[in-house]
This record gives sequence, C-alpha cells and structure tokens, in this order.
Amino acid sequence: MTSALKVLITGCGGQLGQALLASLPPGIEGIVTTRASLDLADAEACGAAVRQHRPDWVINSGAYTAVDRAESEPELALRVNAGAPDAFAAALADTGGRLLQLSTDFVFNGSQGSPYQPDQARDPLGVYGATKAEGERRAADRLPPDRLCVLRTSWVYGPVGQNFCLTMLRLHRLKAAAGEPLAVIADQVGCPTSTSTLAQACWAAIARGVSGFHHWSDAGAASWYDFAVAIGELAVARGLLPEAAAVRPIGTEEYPTPAKRPSYSLLDCRATRRALDLPPLHWRQALAAVLAQVPPAA
Repeated sequence: MTSALKVLITGCGGQLGQALLASLPPGIEGIVTTRASLDLADAEACGAAVRQHRPDWVINSGAYTAVDRAESEPELALRVNAGAPDAFAAALADTGGRLLQLSTDFVFNGSQGSPYQPDQARDPLGVYGATKAEGERRAADRLPPDRLCVLRTSWVYGPVGQNFCLTMLRLHRLKAAAGEPLAVIADQVGCPTSTSTLAQACWAAIARGVSGFHHWSDAGAASWYDFAVAIGELAVARGLLPEAAAVRPIGTEEYPTPAKRPSYSLLDCRATRRALDLPPLHWRQALAAVLAQVPPAA
C-alpha cells in the first residue's frame, strides 16, 4: 500500500491556505500550519517544522502581503518573504523534500507593456516585491532545480479573508446607498486570480512534479477599475447587492500610496497551463464562481 504524500502547507489561516485545504486531493496528507503555530518570521522554526514532519513537499502560501506597510517594515517583510523560503529550502535540501514557493507579479517593474515570461529578469519597484524576489533567489540557491517550483501569481482574491473583491463589495454597498461614486484606479493592468483556481494549479504542480519558474493567473486582462465594475455587476446579478455604485476611473497619481506598483504586470501563463494541463478560465467566470460562495451579508 502506497503511503500518502505529505505536504506541509503554510498560511492555512489565509485566503489561499483555506482554498488549498478545501481542495486537498485524495492521497495527500496535509500538514496544517497557521501564523499561530508557525511564525514565518522565525527561520529556525521554519527549518524545525521541516525536520520534524519531513514532508514530501512544502507549499509556502503564507507571506507578508501588506504592500504599503512593507515600506515601513522592510525587516519584517524580508524575514517572512525571504527568510522563510530560505529556511524551508535549506531544511528540504537535507530531508529530500520539494518546495512550492508562491510568488508575485510584483517582482517585475511593469514597464514593458507586454506579458512577463517566467524567465525574465526580476526588477521590483518596492519592498514587497523585492523581498519576494529575494525569497525566490534564496530558495533557488538552496535547492536543486528539480526540487523547487516557484509559482508567481497576481491580484489574488477569494470568498474569505481580506482582498480587493470583498473590499469592493462593501464599498459598492456603502457608496450606492449614499449616492456617491466609487473611485478606482484605471491605469494599472494585470489579471485577477481566484484562490480556487490558484489552489488547483498548486495541486496540479505537485501531482505532476513540476519544477522551475512558472506563472499562473486567470485568463484575460483587467485594470482595477475593470475589476471593480465587474464585481458590482456580478454581485447585483447574484443578489449580493441591491445596486452597484457608479465607478469612476482615476489615475494612479490621484491615489498616492507608500509603495509604487507596476503599471502593467500581466503574466504569460501559456507554458504553465501546458505543464499543468489546466485550461484557461477567464477572470470574469472565476469571479462569478467566487461570488457564488460569498454570503449575502459580506
């Protein structure tokens, strides 16, 4: 009888971690960790978890994702986003396991105006992207290429947690009730990615033993303005909102933030879709599926 594949999953209290647990495939023993049980800022604890459980894979879905706050907490962001994957990779190099490291479109500067390829040079604009890029580098330095899979993604959201979709649902409700427009940035382009499809990609990568650098998002392209409009339209159609607020497009300069964001961070996912044998799902379809899981009061 074949023993179950052991997969240690970080960040299980977060939106992607919850999606990974909800879609845990048969034949996989999930080792659940949360911020309370495994502090990703503690490199020693990360290495000890690998040595204790000796997993076949670590899915490092936990991260420091507060993009703007990272500008004032660079040391903490570095410990979580670079120190943890470094520690996991170092321990896995000894135990024989593999690492699936989740990363981000923010490792690119967004200036080229065409989708980024997985092998392109990293050039992050801010602390968050820089620390995630450093995590990629450290993991690649620790592990043989066939034992590391870096999966970059973009604009992640789901039916739980804190994300743009749930924030927009709340603001649509408030602004529509007040008869006020909702101002959303229209000159940053990428692609929303649901936690459900991202989790599916993670499990497919493990099932197929995929290694190397890969990109995954839902299909299509959108600005934050496009995304906000679609959230309102589809939420009204599903009965989550009585009405949507009018959405007013604004430029990045009208909404200054501590962190500079890439203006165009679309990821080329074609090679990854072939490697995982997963068909593309347009982001509007994925959004409709996410909204179907949101309770009416969200």
